[in-house]
Amino acid sequence: MLTGNPGHLKSFDYVGLRRYFLTFCTDSRRKLLTHSDAVDLVLLQIERAAADEQFAIVAYCFMPDHVHLLVEARAEASDCRRFIKRAKQFSGFYYTKTFGQRLWQRYGFERVLRNDEATLLVARYVLENPLRAGLATRVEDYLFVGSRLYSVAEILTAVADVPARSG
Repeated sequence: MLTGNPGHLKSFDYVGLRRYFLTFCTDSRRKLLTHSDAVDLVLLQIERAAADEQFAIVAYCFMPDHVHLLVEARAEASDCRRFIKRAKQFSGFYYTKTFGQRLWQRYGFERVLRNDEATLLVARYVLENPLRAGLATRVEDYLFVGSRLYSVAEILTAVADVPARSG
């Protein structure tokens, strides 16, 4: 299944101190992100792009055929479009080099988060994705969720009183 071209918002510059919810889907939605070798390699390259573009990875979840990222710009010059491009380019290059196949679909999805409540809703959605998919019964048991700022327990405590997002 291929996604369409959702495109970026035409009147929005994606630069500055903002938070984003990003989703990248694997090529043809193949289940390529099911083992630690692949996930670790891809996460390392996403972290590299985040460092280059001054973004923090607040939460992530690698599902078999997509990844969710909750990221936060750390500088006025942070550019989400550049971060997305580099994250997909770096991880796709090293994935193909290592595993011999294309990793990402061309387009992904992004949502600009406007406030702390939206950020907490997205954090909960990201961490609970494996539960909704039946891949784990507890967030703590799923190997491919985490954060580069907080422990999973800290995020779960922060989102405990936030209603679950449907869909």
